[in-house]
Amino acid sequence: MTVTTTSRPTGHPGYSETLPREPESAATARRLVRTACAAWELEELTEDGALIVSELVSNAVQHARRESIRVVIDRPGVACVRIGVVDFSKAPPVPKESDDEDEGGRGLALVAELAEDWGTDTLPWGKQVWALLRRRGDG
Repeated sequence: MTVTTTSRPTGHPGYSETLPREPESAATARRLVRTACAAWELEELTEDGALIVSELVSNAVQHARRESIRVVIDRPGVACVRIGVVDFSKAPPVPKESDDEDEGGRGLALVAELAEDWGTDTLPWGKQVWALLRRRGDG
């Protein structure tokens, strides 16, 4: 596992890793989220962050076009974590309405429920789908 850390304006490093576009990469992405949250003493965001990154990786694995994806974990503020998954598809994610019998299609609804905010940043060659988590009680 090769993790890249870079300095950020908040003075806290960001974490990122390029992973193969395969379902098993979700486990590595969860470890990256856990590492970042522990380093930043934001352990209370770890479980929601792990669920969110799993859903974002799963979507990228299913819909992206190239062999790799990139997971990016940033700390834009003292009490928040931004989790992003970058892929080479320009198609934005589309939340689906799922019936109780549907086995899939609830990932983005789960992300929206757990995150303070989420969205998609378009890039010249693809997109980054991201979610923002904030420690409770810190506005």
